[in-house]
Amino acid sequence: MNNLFYENASVLIIGNEILSGRTIDKNFNYIATKLGEHGISISESRTVSDSEEEIINAINELRKRFKYVFTTGGIGPTHDDVTAASIAKAFNVKLEVNNEAYKILEDYYNNLGTEFNDIRQRMARIPKGAKLIKNQISAAPGFNIENVYVFAGIPKVMKSMLDETLKGIEKKDKINKSTIVVDSPEGEIAKILEKTIKNNINVNIGSYPFYNTKDDFGVKIEISSLDNSSLIKAIDDLKVQLSKESIKYK
Repeated sequence: MNNLFYENASVLIIGNEILSGRTIDKNFNYIATKLGEHGISISESRTVSDSEEEIINAINELRKRFKYVFTTGGIGPTHDDVTAASIAKAFNVKLEVNNEAYKILEDYYNNLGTEFNDIRQRMARIPKGAKLIKNQISAAPGFNIENVYVFAGIPKVMKSMLDETLKGIEKKDKINKSTIVVDSPEGEIAKILEKTIKNNINVNIGSYPFYNTKDDFGVKIEISSLDNSSLIKAIDDLKVQLSKESIKYK
């Protein structure tokens, strides 16, 4: 699959709870869907533990390779929330109390009638020079430094931060997508897919085999393009070739 004509992004999921299986990631699908609507394609997703070294290494690699890097998790107030400190080190800047973030959090907890204690104040520590990302749900902000956007791991909060972030990123053409399901093994359609790709240079085509039972198997063919007319042409071309080989599709 070739994503060269999209603006590419990567997603870094941070958290021991994801890697251990205790928590199922519910953020990636939403991120991928919203970015696709914005004309941004995810080329890589990676999951790392709550380890400063792993986060630093991942951030420094991904931010050089992709136009956008989106992270989720690890910006809360507990001892294992090391994302902000790690990203500060990756960019070689200080982690400091951000006055704007501090005021947002102070007002939030005062309005709740809850103590704004030392633990909660940790969430106001932001890498120097980073811009805050509003959190409409629970106040504690995310942040953006260069091409890296740092979100909370809680799905509802993450969605709020992503939606806020996309307001400031120029929207490109929406990625148009379609899926064709064939009831044949992948090996039987490989040459057809290769021919379709050669004849339709403005589309991406991916094939994904599935096997549910001995009578329910096949391949999902996902076709995408920034140009809807190119997408339609590729679909028509593919269907003609499948029909010539008597391969059923839907």
